[in-house]
Amino acid sequence: MNEVINRLRQFRDDRDWKQFHNPKDLALALSIESGELLEAFLWKSPEDADTESVKEELADVFAFALLLADAYDFDVEQIIMEKIGKNEKKYPIEKAKGTARKYTEL
Repeated sequence: MNEVINRLRQFRDDRDWKQFHNPKDLALALSIESGELLEAFLWKSPEDADTESVKEELADVFAFALLLADAYDFDVEQIIMEKIGKNEKKYPIEKAKGTARKYTEL
């Protein structure tokens, strides 16, 4: 993961774009790229989505998410593991298995 983040930083810094990469604008860019990812599925069955478009847009989503985490000096692996731990408590297997209900409805 560090190699990817370092590569993203280098790409950004070589172009003097850090000035545009404040947390608010990174969050906005992440949202916009997520919308573009959704566009790859619009009016199609999941099987008919253009996988190259999905791959491209997903890469953009990951890139902006990683840059946002980097802006706050978050350890990506740590925050994901912490969130999984919280979700394990909210969605115990015996209540959540096989259902899409929200934890407040279990």
